[in-house]
Amino acid sequence: MTGHELHAQARIVEAELSVAEHQRAIVALTAAYAEDPMGNAGPLADDVLARLVEGLQRHPTTIVLLAYAGQRPVGIATCFLGFSTFNARPLINIHDLAVLPDARGTGVGRQLLAAVEAKARALGCCRITLEVHEGNARAKSIYDRAGFGPIRYGSPPAPALFYSKTIELD
Repeated sequence: MTGHELHAQARIVEAELSVAEHQRAIVALTAAYAEDPMGNAGPLADDVLARLVEGLQRHPTTIVLLAYAGQRPVGIATCFLGFSTFNARPLINIHDLAVLPDARGTGVGRQLLAAVEAKARALGCCRITLEVHEGNARAKSIYDRAGFGPIRYGSPPAPALFYSKTIELD
């Protein structure tokens, strides 16, 4: 299948977390993304993959979009609904956006972003947020073309940094 054929056949569906086919696609695409240097740069533990779908099912704001080329899953956007107190409206955070290496450059990433934006509009969201590895030029280019940019707060505007703290479970 050529890249052009892949682009022409890609379709985006909102995953139903109770459907086995969607569950398998979520696990496979997340595992592939984790191994990518711009993902986790290594495999996820078997127990993490085994708990993934159940965890997404339990999380009340999960939204997963899957991209298919024919019957083959080739991309994923794993998102969570949040809330902006400054706008008093919901927002969507794209936690993972990934396209399999052989499907990159075919428009699948742009299609996933457009589908996330359509979902955000349908839900009355004020914003879509995401984080991107600073060395991921390809992803940054796609995000830039889709209208994403640094978060800026205040006057004069100052960029925000995304911080994180890992919590170890006892």
